[in-house]
Amino acid sequence: MRVFSTTDVHQVFFNYRGEELRYSFVSHLIDAFERHGLDFFVDKYEQRGKDLKDLFARIEESKIALAIFSTRYAESSWCMDELVKMKKLSDQRKLQIIPIFYKVSARDVRKQTGEFGENFWTLAKASSGDQIKKWKEALECVSDKMGLSLKDKRYFPLTLILTRIHTSIHTRLKLKTGTEHIPLQH
Repeated sequence: MRVFSTTDVHQVFFNYRGEELRYSFVSHLIDAFERHGLDFFVDKYEQRGKDLKDLFARIEESKIALAIFSTRYAESSWCMDELVKMKKLSDQRKLQIIPIFYKVSARDVRKQTGEFGENFWTLAKASSGDQIKKWKEALECVSDKMGLSLKDKRYFPLTLILTRIHTSIHTRLKLKTGTEHIPLQH
C-alpha cells in the first residue's frame, strides 16, 4: 500500500473493531485490496494517539466505507462515532456504505440484541443519551443497507467473499449517482 498524504482521496475506508479483526478477516481484505490496486484507508497505518477528527478526515476523503460489524464492534466508542460520521456523509450522498456482518446477524446489529447488543448496552451505560441516540440511528440505518452476511458461512470460501466485496466496490466506484444498490449475495 502506498502512503497517503492528507490531500489524497481514499476509495475505501475500513470501519471495524481492530482488536477483534485486524489480524484475521481485515488482513485478508487488505491483501486483496493491495493486489487489486484499490486505494483504501485502515487505521493501523495511522499514528497512535491521534484525535478522532483525523479519522473523520479520512472518512470524508473516501468514496466508500466498509462497516465491518462483529460481536465486539459495539465495545468501541470510536467505531460507533465513526459510524455516525459515515451515516451523516451517506445521508448527504457523499459516501456509500457497505455493511459486512462478520459472525453477527444484521438483526442483532439493527436491534442491538444478542452478544452485539450486550456489548452495545455496556458501552451505552458510560455514554450520554444524545450519543446513544445517534449510535442507535446509525446502527439501524447502516444495518438496513444491502450488504454481506458472514454469520453462518464458516466454510464459505474466503476468496469468494473477497471477490464479491472487490466486485461490489469496483461497480460502485463506476456509478455516477451513488443511489443504485449492488447485491453482494445471491
